[in-house]
Amino acid sequence: MLLCAAPVCCLADNYDVYGNWPTHVTASDGTDFGLAVLYQYDVNRFSNDGGRFEDASTNRRRYLGLYLRKPGVYDAIAQYDFQAKQWADAFVRFRSSGVIGQDVGNVRFGYSKTPVGFEGVTSTSATTFIETALPTQAVWEGRRAGVDWALVRPHFIINVGDYFWRKDLDGNNPGRTWAGRAAWIPLNAPGNVLHLGVSASRETLDWADSGAVPPSARLRARPEDGLSPVRLVDSGNLPYSKSVSRQGFEGLWIQGPWSLQGEYLQAQVERYKGKPDYDVSGFYVFTTWTLTGESRAYSDGNVADRRYNGRDLQAVRPAHAWGAVELAVRYSELDLSDGAITGGKEHDWTVGANWYLGEHLKFQANYVWAFSDKGKLKVDPHIVEMRAQVYF
Repeated sequence: MLLCAAPVCCLADNYDVYGNWPTHVTASDGTDFGLAVLYQYDVNRFSNDGGRFEDASTNRRRYLGLYLRKPGVYDAIAQYDFQAKQWADAFVRFRSSGVIGQDVGNVRFGYSKTPVGFEGVTSTSATTFIETALPTQAVWEGRRAGVDWALVRPHFIINVGDYFWRKDLDGNNPGRTWAGRAAWIPLNAPGNVLHLGVSASRETLDWADSGAVPPSARLRARPEDGLSPVRLVDSGNLPYSKSVSRQGFEGLWIQGPWSLQGEYLQAQVERYKGKPDYDVSGFYVFTTWTLTGESRAYSDGNVADRRYNGRDLQAVRPAHAWGAVELAVRYSELDLSDGAITGGKEHDWTVGANWYLGEHLKFQANYVWAFSDKGKLKVDPHIVEMRAQVYF
């Protein structure tokens, strides 16, 4: 970080070196074609864990893809994560105002994020904390393939999707999902946002190809770290699961350098063959303060990358040559115990600091206090996390 900071001070008058990277080309009609890259390197250090966690440092994500877009008309992207060996976003979206001359919403075909989980639908490069909160990990469904429609207005958003492909692009998660999200945005101006939303989905599970293994659901969460396989709360496999219904209630307030965000998430697993249904819930709330005065960016119902501002993702630079610095505190809670299923309970406190250096570099540091209770097992690890990120 110091090596990056030194040349910034020397090149303050020529700050474009941190923003104007030759990663795309723009035609005379505005059509833009370029690379879509996200690289993250993480370091996790554990203590007070009873020897259950192992320190780690490695690549967290290695996204590489291509995008093509014409502002106001269409955009398309195909992106693959070479670290997890699975697809990220792969879709094409048409904006009706540019296609038919009338704004009746945007239609997207392909593989994209499902809408229940505000942190989940936030761009992976734009998250305030290194890892998503406990309930987001457990309840958010992830990406599915299909079609969705979104009507975006300055003060409200409606989004409905039918993710009908039997499996995702990686050949997993057989089934089908219907999902919807609606938000009211009475305040919607740069640095002055109030967003209140609800979301819901129903995932119908399908049999595996062999036909011998009944469909199974599983809800679990890491203690807000990304490099350990250990989950302190875990429902375990729930065989003979028919469907998973999810609901979310979300809120976001941005006022200048301050922001407050929270969400309540719940899920119900419907089962058959005499198996009991399973209900879980959790919530998180966090606040942020940008010391250097910038506001969190907001666009089309989601928190956007700091490097972007506005619907067509026009690049903007921080007001300071050495970037923007943000502090954040989060509390999250998750209860995966229901009836005879002792999935466990956990609540975490996380403090974080983020440094946005130019348009493409971001450095993060988090400290997590985790408190779990799963029957006779109680593990309360402390976690130090650091991340270096390059994205464009």
